Amino acid sequence: MPDTLSILIITYNRPADLLELLRNLSTQQRLDEVLEEVLILNNASGISYKEVEEYIAATPRLKATYTYADTNWGVARGRNILMQQAKGSVFLTIDDDMVFPAPDAIYNLGQLFHQPFFKDANTGIITFRVIYFDTKEVQLSAFPHKQYAKYVAKQQFLTAQFAGGANIMKREVIAKAGLFPVDFQYGMEEYDLLYRALSAGYTLGYDGSVTVEHKESPLGRQAGYKKLQMQWVNKSKVAWRYLPFVYFVGTAVAWSFQYLKVSRGHIGTWLQTWLQILRIPFTEKRHVVSKQTIQYLRRVEARLWF
Repeated sequence: MPDTLSILIITYNRPADLLELLRNLSTQQRLDEVLEEVLILNNASGISYKEVEEYIAATPRLKATYTYADTNWGVARGRNILMQQAKGSVFLTIDDDMVFPAPDAIYNLGQLFHQPFFKDANTGIITFRVIYFDTKEVQLSAFPHKQYAKYVAKQQFLTAQFAGGANIMKREVIAKAGLFPVDFQYGMEEYDLLYRALSAGYTLGYDGSVTVEHKESPLGRQAGYKKLQMQWVNKSKVAWRYLPFVYFVGTAVAWSFQYLKVSRGHIGTWLQTWLQILRIPFTEKRHVVSKQTIQYLRRVEARLWF
């Protein structure tokens, strides 16, 4: 029996993309066998979603619930809200500007956790294949391993990353490991959750049999220096919370050089950020993962220094 899926979508100022995604979902084969519901949270968009609301009302097959939030809760809080509302045994999280090219993609996602490779490894989160809508090339930022050349040809593998906007996650992972952290204003919340999931006894996996097309530009959504600063702080927090001390130091230093390289200056902000980093040991509690988890991270060739 396939799992029942709650499809979780956060949207902001992209009604045309969301409408296309919903139309795409409504044409999926055997949808009724796996779909529990589609939950959509509009994070205080400033433009009309009237067509989306009308389409939902006219398409009961989607079992869609659309909620408009007066406050922009951000991605992490928004996903937490939807997860707490969801009824399915598995959460399928996708960005609002994606579509599935294959007509049986959703049904196949409902089968993945029952495959022996993932079942035997007690996998709790699986990232699927993400390609660019325009070029059909693999989106590197959504590929869940830093050693792309070594892993891209593998149909399935265990890993220590997952794509926040293209994954399936067992409900029980959230029950045991907790929700996304809400103290991260921008970025790295997936890393915080994944270390807690690993500590709870789960593994993370990748499966390339299901593909989703992403309308993001191949150039990516370039983070300004402020967002890069938040990523640096948040990744350092994660390293302090869950990894041996040496990885905290390595992460903080490596990201400091990355910040200077990408931001091309902003020395004042660089120094201010270092002050935030140096306060982390005095403000954040540590929950270092077990030796077994470290062994798993090394076995799947996780990059722990950056």
